[in-house]
Amino acid sequence: MKRVAIVILNWNGKHWLEKFLASVLTYSDPSFCDVIVADNASTDNSLEFLKENFPDVQIIVFEKNHGFTGGYNRALKSLEHEYFVLLNSDIEVSKNWIEPIIRLMDGDKLIAACQPKILDYNKRDYFEYAGASGGYIDFLGYPFCRGRIFDALEKDEGQYDDAKRVFWASGACLFVRSEVYKKLGGLDEYFFAHMEEIDLCWRMQNEGYHVWVEPLSKVYHVGGGTLQSDSPKKTYLNFRNNLFLILKNYDFWKVYPIIFLRLLLDGIAAIRFLLQGKFSHFIAIIEAHFSFHFNQIRYLKDRKKQVKPSTIYAKSIVWEYFVKKRKKYKNL
Repeated sequence: MKRVAIVILNWNGKHWLEKFLASVLTYSDPSFCDVIVADNASTDNSLEFLKENFPDVQIIVFEKNHGFTGGYNRALKSLEHEYFVLLNSDIEVSKNWIEPIIRLMDGDKLIAACQPKILDYNKRDYFEYAGASGGYIDFLGYPFCRGRIFDALEKDEGQYDDAKRVFWASGACLFVRSEVYKKLGGLDEYFFAHMEEIDLCWRMQNEGYHVWVEPLSKVYHVGGGTLQSDSPKKTYLNFRNNLFLILKNYDFWKVYPIIFLRLLLDGIAAIRFLLQGKFSHFIAIIEAHFSFHFNQIRYLKDRKKQVKPSTIYAKSIVWEYFVKKRKKYKNL
């Protein structure tokens, strides 16, 4: 049994497989890693392309689209590797992208998840939105990164090249200890997509595990390969799932005061979309709130003991960014 399973979830992503799968095979030692494509009922001839051009790549086929969360849970359930790598299809990996992270995780059994440094494929000396050099979250549940706060992306000048404990690791390229992943039940399938990796990392920390970034490993991410950043569905999932993230994982006595503040701030965000003429995004936030209110019972009935991870940012990133104009992580 090889130690690492690199699993690429595919849904109508033939063009990404054509562009990036070869780099994964080139820079992944076949004596150490299995490369597996899990297909979420694609209709774009992805499977035919794989069978013809990459016959050595293992394929798992689903009869319907289970989303990011359900697809990965089903794909990983049958695998027995020590480490899983959840890798987006729109990522170009580079030489030596696996070894530094496995070495770091081998050296500390409390590290349950880790990510590489994630750079922008199209602006290769800038950090990429989905993870940059490690993710954090503020006390109100807003995620940000070393190298990216909201939409402000920093140029990579080596300022965040130290391996470091963080709050969350990016689902775009997520290394996880398989034993812990399965112990915690994997990704929350109700999330479908977006925020699911933050939820998993928070649950890991509630169990006493750690999450790290190892910038010696470096990958390049296109971003928006499945849902574009301007998609109302993405807005809906981000706002809804962020509320569920808080409800599931925060100390119970803090949950509803935090959610009340978030609802107010989300309302401001909705009005901002409306003033920008983005009516569909305004509606998406309203729908996200209704979905949260009508479905929160699913998480209230099985909440577990929570802890406060030391990596939660104690201040408001909204205040720091919009009022104090601090748009770089190093200035926080």
